[in-house]
Amino acid sequence: MSAKFHLAQVNIGRLRAPVDHPMIKDFVDNLDRVNALADASPGFVWRLVGEGDNATDLAPYEDPLIAINMSVWTDIPSLGAFVYRGDHVQIMRRRREWFEHMDVYMVLWWVPAGHRPTIDEAKARLARLEAHGPTPEAFTFKAPFPAPDAVPVEPVLDECGA
Repeated sequence: MSAKFHLAQVNIGRLRAPVDHPMIKDFVDNLDRVNALADASPGFVWRLVGEGDNATDLAPYEDPLIAINMSVWTDIPSLGAFVYRGDHVQIMRRRREWFEHMDVYMVLWWVPAGHRPTIDEAKARLARLEAHGPTPEAFTFKAPFPAPDAVPVEPVLDECGA
């Protein structure tokens, strides 16, 4: 039986310098490797890409320093394993080198299987989380909600200190 819903995620960040600045070089130089890790991860379904094989050329907001990453996964445990328990962690631990602090920068939500979320949809989910806190329509790893057709889910804890 195939799932009726998949997990969408978006995370944004305000870069400390333009994407072509030497301060951001290590981040950019690791994008292809990290994206390949995601693509090969169990549970990976889709990710947002621009002109290249990443989303660094997309402008989700008027501020050109805001970068976006969006993907779809089969479930919360699969995304959690990629984010917190694989090689991605080493890059995530360094995020403060490249990105400014943001109170709300990531949101999860359920989409019908086969749906590819848009940037506007993701921005609306981020805004909903910021305005209302975790709800079934916009939630976090620490306060997850089950898919509309599923059983309750357990929180995914950030075990890397990132």
